[in-house]
Amino acid sequence: MKTVSTQVAKTRLSQLLQLVGEGEEFIITEAGKPVARLVGIRAEDLERKGSQWKGLVQIHDDFDGPLPDDIVGPL
Repeated sequence: MKTVSTQVAKTRLSQLLQLVGEGEEFIITEAGKPVARLVGIRAEDLERKGSQWKGLVQIHDDFDGPLPDDIVGPL
């Protein structure tokens, strides 16, 4: 993994993004210390998938009803 300074990252962001799009990764440093990692995003990370919790979660009819007094306590 290549390392670039924040100054280089600022001046060459477009070039870095092109390389990241091709699969490269970069560590961005400030004063010689790593502060961030520049990596690409996979298309499948952006896809929304429904029904992942289907059958695993139950929502009762009164889920938005008032809470019992023993939970709420005095106001």
